[in-house]
Amino acid sequence: MIKRGLALLAALTPLWAAAQGPALAGRMGDKALIVIDGQPRMLSLGQTAQGVKLLRWDGDDALVEQGGVASRLRAGAAPAVVGGGVPDSRGHEVVIAAGPGGHFVTGGLIDGHAVRLMVDTGATLVALSRAEAERIGIDWRHGRSVATQTANGATPAALVTLNTLRVGDIELTNVAAIVVPANMPNVLLGNSFLSRLQMRRENDLMRLELR
Repeated sequence: MIKRGLALLAALTPLWAAAQGPALAGRMGDKALIVIDGQPRMLSLGQTAQGVKLLRWDGDDALVEQGGVASRLRAGAAPAVVGGGVPDSRGHEVVIAAGPGGHFVTGGLIDGHAVRLMVDTGATLVALSRAEAERIGIDWRHGRSVATQTANGATPAALVTLNTLRVGDIELTNVAAIVVPANMPNVLLGNSFLSRLQMRRENDLMRLELR
């Protein structure tokens, strides 16, 4: 069910189009999964990565220090832009029409395999189910193990990198993704892909353009 799949990603939801900065993406025990300069990093208490130090936990919030300034990170509340690299594309724009329920769903290719993609500007990462990952040959078992916080408690997931993700004529390389255990009818096209493009909605049309 799509609602269930979206709920699993609640800990990975940023503010759309926010400025780049560290973001809390998940927790595993006392460790925090923090997106820093577009890259997910797992930090233990007192550990520093790329100038960001995990000080302590305050409930579900992570207290961090960056540049001598302490701040609080809450899943979904801190800005993050995930992904990077130079886009490899033969096209400049993709137009997707809204389908039933107002969702923008389109076909695409992950590592050369056909998938159905649903645009989800509330998901930090491209997200797919374990079943879909196995169908298209993604070895999620060797991905980085993380736990996302949901209403039902901690849920295991795996961070992986997609070699290529193509929508229409736009193809990006090295796209961060998360593999979750719940079945989902579509792959969620999150901000690890979308943040590397310009996105505009015009009534029932979604336009994606290379930056």
